[in-house]
Amino acid sequence: MTSLLKIVQTADEQMIAEFFQASVGQWRSERRYYTLPQGKIKEIVSIITIRFLAQGDDELQQLAHLHDLSNLGSLTCGAKVSWESTDLHNAIKEAIGMTIFGVLGNILYRDRGFATTKPVTAQYNFPHPKTLCLRTEYNNSVFEEEIKLIGDKYRTRQSIISRAGEQLMIGQYLEKRIQAETNPLM
Repeated sequence: MTSLLKIVQTADEQMIAEFFQASVGQWRSERRYYTLPQGKIKEIVSIITIRFLAQGDDELQQLAHLHDLSNLGSLTCGAKVSWESTDLHNAIKEAIGMTIFGVLGNILYRDRGFATTKPVTAQYNFPHPKTLCLRTEYNNSVFEEEIKLIGDKYRTRQSIISRAGEQLMIGQYLEKRIQAETNPLM
């Protein structure tokens, strides 16, 4: 039974590596956030840059150290994602940031979470080879996200944030690739 589990994990790791590689480049992300139950809407436009990280990359080793993994080379792959976001209605810069993702088995390690600067982990799965689902839990909140590749030029995303079983926010995104490759010095 253990060897079968390892085969499944290896398949998951291969799928997420392919997903990250297919996501490499620069994307324009149009986001709409719905705050529940009031229904307040916030619209954001972000430029997102994604770079694939191969096993052994220095940034993956730093991430493994941050998560106290005994083998710093154990993360099989990852991605570096940076963004610059602007509120669509008032043209105010919302956020500029960066995060590192690393993979081991069916766990996605991150250097920070959506609502925290502390390291977090997420469970991931693929209901379809082009659809990545994540579930992250911290600070009594649950963050569920689905990212779907549509051809090689588009992605859709949906995020649901819940606390104590009550949905607090839904984010919906349409992302269009604007550049296929990124600067390796990012």
